[in-house]
Amino acid sequence: MLPVPDLERKARNDDMAYDEGLADRIRRLLAGHPLIGERKMFGGIAFLRGGHMFAGVSGSSLMARVGKASYVELLGREHVREMDFTGKPMQGYVYVDPPGLEGEAELRFWVEHCESFVAALPPKKGT
Repeated sequence: MLPVPDLERKARNDDMAYDEGLADRIRRLLAGHPLIGERKMFGGIAFLRGGHMFAGVSGSSLMARVGKASYVELLGREHVREMDFTGKPMQGYVYVDPPGLEGEAELRFWVEHCESFVAALPPKKGT
């Protein structure tokens, strides 16, 4: 077998640049929910309801769509930081770092909060 050039190896690794274990924990929480889907986005995996992303995994962190109304309050929690992968903070979205997701109760809190936020939004057209 021929060695894989570094650029090809990097491209393959970039496709999997997220914590599969965290993604699987989220999948287990959402198992059986008929309105939930997932899609690769932002170099990670995103979970959607009605076409709206509500949570995802980027690197080892949870991307959480919390909404603008609870953004400041939730940003003040331990292990939570601004979601700023574009270089500019995205209002209504936060990253939750791994220490804030160690227990199932912590992960469940974030997933349920984010899913309920987008449940109140009208579905995107074509979904």
